[in-house]
Amino acid sequence: MKSTILSRRDLDFLLYEWLDVEKLTTLDRFTEHSRETFDGVLDLCEQLATRYFAPHNKLSDANEPTFDGQAVTLIPDVKEAWDAFAAADLIAMGMDAEIGGAQLPATVAQAAFAWISAANVSTSG
Repeated sequence: MKSTILSRRDLDFLLYEWLDVEKLTTLDRFTEHSRETFDGVLDLCEQLATRYFAPHNKLSDANEPTFDGQAVTLIPDVKEAWDAFAAADLIAMGMDAEIGGAQLPATVAQAAFAWISAANVSTSG
């Protein structure tokens, strides 16, 4: 099914045809990656955005966070979305492998996170 969050075709055009990010895999830092790796991360972020972030976009706008002087209260959907993102090991996708990151090129990591931001800018923030 075609996404209503972002155009995957446009994202692929920008990454692979215009920016030619596949060339980055020839650099020592990114030799363990390939277009398949990049596509897998993009696919995963699209799935998470669709399943966990987009459904509560309007709800989170209608129920803004509150602060009582000691604690911030959010709708439960925010925690569920971030728990799913963290469980997929995506929080450190652009960080060095030595510290537990996936060591993806920043361009690819930002493109992957674009799915999350586009699905729900308030939760992604």
